[in-house]
Amino acid sequence: MDKKVVLITGCSSGIGLSLAVRLASDPNKAFKVYATMRDLTKKERLLECVKGLHQDTLEILQMDVTDRQSILKARDRVVERRVDILVCNAGVGLMGPLELQSLDSMRHILEVNLFGTIQTIQAFLSEMKAQGQGRILVTGSTGGLHGLPFNEVYCASKFAIEGVCESLAVLLQHFNIHVSLIECGPVNTNFLVNLQKAELGDPALQQVDAQTLSLYEKYLQHCSSVFQNAAQDTEDIVKVFLAAIQSTSPAFRYFTNGTTPPLTELKVTDPDGTQFIRNMSKVIFSAEEQ
Repeated sequence: MDKKVVLITGCSSGIGLSLAVRLASDPNKAFKVYATMRDLTKKERLLECVKGLHQDTLEILQMDVTDRQSILKARDRVVERRVDILVCNAGVGLMGPLELQSLDSMRHILEVNLFGTIQTIQAFLSEMKAQGQGRILVTGSTGGLHGLPFNEVYCASKFAIEGVCESLAVLLQHFNIHVSLIECGPVNTNFLVNLQKAELGDPALQQVDAQTLSLYEKYLQHCSSVFQNAAQDTEDIVKVFLAAIQSTSPAFRYFTNGTTPPLTELKVTDPDGTQFIRNMSKVIFSAEEQ
């Protein structure tokens, strides 16, 4: 049986790296993995994880999801001339008071998270349609299902991805192509290290009013507590990706903790949003959280 050809974006660390290693290490050699990353100087961690044992199941390619020519060049280096499973995982974050965010910073988030995902899907979609089969898996976020203070632009990019994927899923079922969103909460990855974030003590924060600054400090404390007590390991996320890949009838959304977050459920049961806004504020900013 031919190997399933998998192309994954954002493989220099975190979820992308772990998923690439797991699929390339499949004991039945069921997958040929093309692990892509923007900066190939960061490939050493991936190479160390596989230790040269998977030369026939793993290839590392340079690919910048914000550069269409880079995407097409990577696509053309796929020896099999097809991709059965496309994993759009590359993403970046932006945190801080909205009034401090520069237009360039905001554009970068949208270029990577939204347009990067769309461009990647565009590059492989015609071939998948011609094949009459395929899987598209996108790393989603609870930040794409409900708003998070001080993450307005990041959430905007992830909300938009929900719309893109939902729209495609309706269409692509007619081509036997399944679209799935893997909805992640906090994960122990380098995402936080690479996050563009206004740090307390940053001179730029002096431009912000005292109340906003106080709320931002509470939000950072909340984030620290959440990542310390509730963050999942990348291997937990990889198991969910595997479930989606192996399913004969994959779902559209997979929640990595196994259940829909209560605050996300509120958006359906409380359509006018009042209770959601109140509860989210209480969770993040109440004195009990401190």
